[in-house]
Amino acid sequence: MSARAPAFLFDLDGTLVDSVYQHVLAWREALEAAGIELAVWRIHRRIGMSGGLFLDALLREVGRRMTPDEEARVLRVHAESYARQVSQVRPLPGARELLAYLTKVQVPWAIATSGRLESARPTLTMLGVPPDTPLITRDQVKHAKPDPDLFLAAAERLKVPVADSVVVGDSVWDLLAARRARALSVGLLSGGYGQEELERAGAYRVYQDPADLPTDIRAPSDGGSHPAARRARYGARS
Repeated sequence: MSARAPAFLFDLDGTLVDSVYQHVLAWREALEAAGIELAVWRIHRRIGMSGGLFLDALLREVGRRMTPDEEARVLRVHAESYARQVSQVRPLPGARELLAYLTKVQVPWAIATSGRLESARPTLTMLGVPPDTPLITRDQVKHAKPDPDLFLAAAERLKVPVADSVVVGDSVWDLLAARRARALSVGLLSGGYGQEELERAGAYRVYQDPADLPTDIRAPSDGGSHPAARRARYGARS
């Protein structure tokens, strides 16, 4: 087990920015344009997966098939609808402060999102993160969550072992991806999933939102660390 403080790998939507419900409504618009009407709670259950996996899962659920052109149209309408709503998105409480603190105490961190760069860029601007922030988007990996590729790529970008990293996410798909990557994971309630759901998916601890995290973080030099960042306190995984 490494004695150094681990890196933090953050999901974006629902973890650092309050954008889950804008995505839900954008998906509803895109699906309705394709003749598929679903209650928003059914759409919400899939948020956190990549757009392609999300659509495949919902189509199987409703017993519908689409041609590649039809699927591409749905994805395009979703992106356009979300772009119209992005001005309503806000950083989650404590998100900016948490990232600034990790930077200050030299704890490496990265963002790994199932969204594509075009939808991630405006929210990164809202967060005020530097342009050189390590960012992995759906465009850069073969498979998105719940596959581990995004978090594996984020750890590689930081040049740290993924097993020495802590994934912070708000959906069961984040936590399943973290488990497959063999990283420790922390769940946030800010995406709308319940504590038991997140724990069943693999979260070792569950917090309300990013504002819950800074009060427990200590700089590596001051004799402590975030409870999610110290495996000895959390309990190491084999």
